Amino acid sequence: MANFNKVILAGNLTRDPELRYTPKGTAVARLGLAVNRTWRTESGEKKEEATFVDIDAFGQQAEVICQYLKKGRSLLVEGRLKYDQWDDKQTGQKRSRLLVVLESFSFLDSPSRNAEGGAPAPVSPGRSAPAVAPPPAPAAANGAAPAPEDDDVPF
Repeated sequence: MANFNKVILAGNLTRDPELRYTPKGTAVARLGLAVNRTWRTESGEKKEEATFVDIDAFGQQAEVICQYLKKGRSLLVEGRLKYDQWDDKQTGQKRSRLLVVLESFSFLDSPSRNAEGGAPAPVSPGRSAPAVAPPPAPAAANGAAPAPEDDDVPF
């Protein structure tokens, strides 16, 4: 039997991410994402619905998310579904929830300046942000001018 567990979501954070550490020192971030859907009914009436998803991130990704993202920021998340079950400590009843375990992410918006008014916030290595402008060409090691940007290189 084939199995496939992949989730791709784009939305806005519903709250500031919460960062905690396991006893072994692994960073764990818990965040909420609101994913909106808009459609028109047969009568032409515009409808909207929001789905709220809990997401857990681990390691360096958790730390980067908590460092650069706040409530309202847009985020693209790739991950997998996980079903958690536990006994409620107060009532003793069984509880459960479905959440997303983050595997990778991309910033979807970029504030022009960080909170201190300095340069734009950097993106973690291995993570991508939407391309707004091409990065500057690196300078040659010998001090020569970089190659022109209108090169006919097909890649």
